[in-house]
Amino acid sequence: MNNLRRLLPSANALLSFEAAARAGSFTKAATELGVTQAAVSYSIRQIETALGVKLFTRQHRRVALTETGERFYQDVSLGLAHILRSAEDIRRQHDDRHITISVSTAFASHWMVPRLAAFRQAHPDIDLRLQTTDKDIDLVAESITLGVRRGYGQWPGCGTAYFADEEILPLCSPGYLEEAGPFNSLDELAAAKLIHLDEPFRPRPSWQDWFANLGVSYQDRGDGLRFNDYALVIQAALEGQGVAIGWRHLTGNLIAQGNLVPARPEKWLGEQGFYVVWPLGPLENEDCKRVRDWLLDQSRPYRK
Repeated sequence: MNNLRRLLPSANALLSFEAAARAGSFTKAATELGVTQAAVSYSIRQIETALGVKLFTRQHRRVALTETGERFYQDVSLGLAHILRSAEDIRRQHDDRHITISVSTAFASHWMVPRLAAFRQAHPDIDLRLQTTDKDIDLVAESITLGVRRGYGQWPGCGTAYFADEEILPLCSPGYLEEAGPFNSLDELAAAKLIHLDEPFRPRPSWQDWFANLGVSYQDRGDGLRFNDYALVIQAALEGQGVAIGWRHLTGNLIAQGNLVPARPEKWLGEQGFYVVWPLGPLENEDCKRVRDWLLDQSRPYRK
């Protein structure tokens, strides 16, 4: 950068050069930049002196780039265009104050929505928006402010904060438990009508994984209800259609309200966890930090 400072007298001189080259006139460049024609001429002369070459040929009431000037103009205009685009992106992100959280449909329905009224009361100045998708999108590439993700806490280009344990228990409606239960052993539970989650894009534990981690051999018989969205799994359990795998942080409110009950007391604490994830950089503004802190505060009961 020291060499650049020696070769180019100032950023204003570059702006004068770019405007004059584009307009073909020192006078028009001066009008565009809000300076005098003499100031533009002086800036160009400074650059030419520093570089030791002529960038323009002076003609009657206009100027034309030399071959060297044309080559220099292409690089300068490209560089300034990149700077302008970056500055506009940063300014647009600053002006657009909404915070977008990328989550699953189940998380939006059963975790976020019940808490939105309290959030808006606590933070009425923040425009919070939910984006639900059937797969975990790239937050950096899509310029999404925040996301909630299952994993081991490492996402390229992102910061993370531990949100909740992956605590899984078997859940059903009180009516189904009364009708089909009680289940006096895990083997009896394995023979019950189980509701399966077949996620197409997000890796999720299956009933076979759940039983295996509790030391029980279970073979998926291919029967029972099957859904590709966890929100539908929960809805089917609420309707008394069988026993569902229940992530405690998602189903905590439903359990507290008595809408779902554990079919058995056993639970599995998985190796992975759930994280709040955010792209490092301009999106990490004060509103983002406030929403992130709120999410972590609300999830405190679901972390050991």
